[in-house]
Formats: sequence, C-alpha cells, structure tokens
Amino acid sequence: MDTEAQHTERDPSSDTEDGSRSARVSEDSGTAPSWRRTALVGGACVAFLLLVSHFVMQPFLIPSRSMEPTLQVGDRILVNKLAYRFGSEPSRGDVVVFDGTGSFVREQPRHHPVTGLLHDGAAALGLAEPDETDFVKRVVGIGGDRVVCCDKNGRLTVNGVPVEERYVMFGDQPSSVPFDIVVPQDRLWVMGDHRSQSSDSRDHLGSPGGGMVPVDKVVGRADWIAWPFGRWSTVRETDAFDAVPAAPAGGHGTAPHG
Repeated sequence: MDTEAQHTERDPSSDTEDGSRSARVSEDSGTAPSWRRTALVGGACVAFLLLVSHFVMQPFLIPSRSMEPTLQVGDRILVNKLAYRFGSEPSRGDVVVFDGTGSFVREQPRHHPVTGLLHDGAAALGLAEPDETDFVKRVVGIGGDRVVCCDKNGRLTVNGVPVEERYVMFGDQPSSVPFDIVVPQDRLWVMGDHRSQSSDSRDHLGSPGGGMVPVDKVVGRADWIAWPFGRWSTVRETDAFDAVPAAPAGGHGTAPHG
C-alpha cells in the first residue's frame, strides 16, 4: 500500500519533467533554424547591396571639406555608376568620383589582404572612408578646353568665356594660383568647390598625367546626398557653363599646359 502510494505520487512529477524536457527540445530545435534563416537573409541582403554598389549605385562617405558648400564632411553621397556607361561622358559642371591613380597619386597604396578586403566592403556600403585613391571633384574642363584663371575681373574662363561659379565657397577666389592649360582629349580638369581647401588639378600639374583625370578613371556621377536625413537632396546641377562654346576643332594653338 505504501509502496503503491509512493509510486502513484512520483508519476505526475515524472510526466512533468518529461514534458519540460520535450518543450525545451522543441524550443531549441526551433531556435537554430531561426538563426540560420536570419543569417542567410542578412548575407543575401549584403550580397545584393554589394552587387548594386559595384554595378549601379555606390555610396561614398565625404571625408574632407574640399567640396563645401555642395558636399559637407560626413555626407554620404550616392554615385550613379551608369551615368557614363552607355556612351555618355562627363560634362562641365558635373560632380564626379574618380580613381586618381596615375593623375593625383602615383600608385595604388598596398593594403593587408584581409583588412583591405574588409575596408573595400565597408567603403562599398558607405560605412568607411573611400580608398586613398578615390576623389570627388567638379568637372571644370573637358577634352580640348582651354581653362584660364584668372581674367582681369578675377573670374575663371573656359574657351575665353568667363564662368560665374556660384557653387564656389563664399569668400574663396576661383584660384589663388594662376594657370593657363589646355585639357587633352579624353581627360578632365577638375576642381573642388572649396578652392582654398581643395587639392585638385591645380596642385597636380607636376604629377603623373599633369593633374588631368582620364575619362575612363571616372567611377560615376554624384547625383544624391543620402545621409544625414536632414540633407537628403539631389546634387544640384549648375548652369555656370551654359554659355561656354565647344573647343575649336583646330585646338587652341600654342596655349601652354601649365
């Protein structure tokens, strides 16, 4: 009787323990697939973003003041990589991102393979500063143009026509250094909007390529400011070059290149 009673009392507790174990096993077995699904979805999203940034639209983080007031430090811009893919070329006034290897810098800096890969991935998503060879500037002269600074009124001229550069940082001169150059074909003369803070084509006349950026080194056109939210907008086009004529077919004679 006593044994039978004790046995009867133990049965419910045994069932409860078995039930608890079953519940825990069910919960654990459901957790693992959930994490796997989350990891797979996250990996797929990152892969999709990397593909888009490689072929279509890439975010870039602005690290310096060289393009103020148009672009400010910390802005994340979206660069349209299809803008010049189908026969179009950069126009005067476009804000472009380009690889300065061979024009602004002598060679690609070497990175540790692993850290370099991680940095490239973060930069492709706009989470890190761009490579040391990537620059953002405004196109001022295209192939064949004669760009001179400055005329008697202190203005930059392109093909003899003064340009009213309303995008230049307030208080800056068009250039504190005089120059008179003819842009070779398939090259670009580029300058920052914050002229006193920009190292651009003017500063690289003695560098490989004479500071002229090859058209095929252009990554794309900066079309949007995506971050911070308070600055969300398009990168405004300029009409400053509308009156500038095409370069003469015969060139500009014996105009200097620097």
